[in-house]
Amino acid sequence: MADVAQLPGVFEQVRLVAEVRWRTLKNGLRKKHNAWDLIAMIWVGFFSSAIVLGLSFAFYFGTYEFLTKSQPGWIALLFWGIFVWWQAFPIFVAGFGSNFEFGTLLRFPLSLRAFYLLGLGYGLSDFAAISSICWILCIIAGATTARFGIAPAFILISFFFVLINLTLERLIGSWVEKILAKRRTRELFIGLFILSMVSLNFVNPIVQRYARGGSQSRFFEIVPYLSWLPGSLAGKAVSGAFAGNVRGYSLGIVGLFVWSVATSVLLWQRFAAQYGGEMISESAAPALSRKRERRQVQAAERPGLLSPQVAAVVVKEFRYLTRNGFAFLTLIIPPVMVIFFTLQFGPGSPLKQHSLTPTMFFPAILAYLILILLSPAYNSFAFESKGIQTYFMAPVRFRDVLLGKNLFLICLVTFELALCLMLLTWRVGWPGTSMFISTIMAGAFAVLGQLAIANWSSLSFPKKMEIGKMKGQRNSGVAVWTAFGAQIVVMGICALVLFVGRWTGNPWLPALAFGGLMAAALGGYTASLKAMNGLAEEKKELLIETLTR
Repeated sequence: MADVAQLPGVFEQVRLVAEVRWRTLKNGLRKKHNAWDLIAMIWVGFFSSAIVLGLSFAFYFGTYEFLTKSQPGWIALLFWGIFVWWQAFPIFVAGFGSNFEFGTLLRFPLSLRAFYLLGLGYGLSDFAAISSICWILCIIAGATTARFGIAPAFILISFFFVLINLTLERLIGSWVEKILAKRRTRELFIGLFILSMVSLNFVNPIVQRYARGGSQSRFFEIVPYLSWLPGSLAGKAVSGAFAGNVRGYSLGIVGLFVWSVATSVLLWQRFAAQYGGEMISESAAPALSRKRERRQVQAAERPGLLSPQVAAVVVKEFRYLTRNGFAFLTLIIPPVMVIFFTLQFGPGSPLKQHSLTPTMFFPAILAYLILILLSPAYNSFAFESKGIQTYFMAPVRFRDVLLGKNLFLICLVTFELALCLMLLTWRVGWPGTSMFISTIMAGAFAVLGQLAIANWSSLSFPKKMEIGKMKGQRNSGVAVWTAFGAQIVVMGICALVLFVGRWTGNPWLPALAFGGLMAAALGGYTASLKAMNGLAEEKKELLIETLTR
């Protein structure tokens, strides 16, 4: 079609694609779950805007103070903070920002320039980009208020700084997408990255325990080696403009210009390769394969206490866990974080005045574990994909499917809780029999009290995920807020019961109260399972459409 009809202008192409995306979003809101997702995203945007607004005042007054006190060099720290945020935040929250689907855009007869501009446009729609631009505008406003004549120099510096960050973020994302095309490579890379981020929590306790001074002087020795990076170049240009040093200002601007040209050229090359038909696929190369005889294992895999349907779901969930490296990694992080918390706030820690007793540690760690491990239960069909159709065709009731998923989750939480409580006992000591039993009963109530709500959320607001991928892997917005609200209510009840037991001076009162609450939650959960069959039939079209597309 592009060879027959003359293409419109570049900006007209961008406008047409934006109009198509807007109509797609508008038509998608006709579905109830999409509308609820939009409402949830608006609430998230509201709270995020409050954080961005608060930091905007900090950037404004920070710039104003540095310039009025004739310390323009410190503004480099503000640019460095924005630079690190813009490049690192999309990695930490992969999947919560806008995903640039190149394959989707290539369906349109776009020119390469329009394709490039659309790529930059998608980069500007990311939360990190929007917040960073707001903070840069606040820096310009603070500089203009402090000294009006320096405003043009700040605008030019900020323009190059925004261009560098925008192109560099898109370039890094494109390279990472190409490098991590294979599932195992992705899991290994992201696993090591997450573990390294978790390990950073141990830096502060180690420094506080073993440092012998001189850390501040070593930091200033490292600073000159970072002078060629964008944050330092922007600070150098600001210092030159404030002092009227044409040479310093010119060196900073030239450095930023070189960075912007280099990142723009490299990004153009990456987009050109994708525009030319580069395909990134996980499919293996064709090879001759031999047929293997498949052994059917039935009785060995099925626990005798469970029905065949429930046992099959439990086995399937276990196999999904072993195949999903990211999910398996979540089982390693809680014990590691327990050790970190005990190093930071346990007996003998550097923060002795803020150390916690075992009676405080055990309920706190329980709340942390429930928060981390129960979140996936609110989207329990995420990895089913086209297999969701099998549940509707097979002679199995959805109450059995959900029961199998819930039993596996309970076993998982029980294992993690036992492991972490053993680590706590080793690190901080025994909390006492009454508190230990109260903690176990509180955990049972917290899990059982949320399973019925989690099952309803899984059927009402499903969201497809893929094993081995991190980008785009997030629950439905309504499911996230449902989980957040349910956990606040449950944890609030647990905290109130523990407070009443401490206030009355009866150490066994919380255990008795949690026992009654656990029995009530178990009864409510058992009754809710009967209603899941009808709800699943009601949401059948939604489940199949959402999970199979």
